[in-house]
Amino acid sequence: MALSLTPGQAADINQAVPLLDQLEPDALLADKGYDSDALVEALEERGITPVIPPKANRREPRKTDFALYRERNLVERFFNRLKQYRALATRYDKLANTFLAAVALVCVLFWLN
Repeated sequence: MALSLTPGQAADINQAVPLLDQLEPDALLADKGYDSDALVEALEERGITPVIPPKANRREPRKTDFALYRERNLVERFFNRLKQYRALATRYDKLANTFLAAVALVCVLFWLN
């Protein structure tokens, strides 16, 4: 697992490649916000299967394995469970280190249960 903390106004796609440099996944399941030619090319160069549905305005839609894409609900449910912890959902911590430690602690609690 890899974590990265960014400002709230930053786009998630900017952290995709740096986070993937820390991991060796077989596939990347992501939503339409990650549908970028640069990201898809970077994934394919590393041998990672991109499972990203194409945006509606794409001229040439890519094929997507929607059977595998359905597994993305596990990630969404994980984030929903994280948001059940009020301190994480509202981010009361002033320091990034303290907030990341709280996220890591809750993740460990999920893993133990």
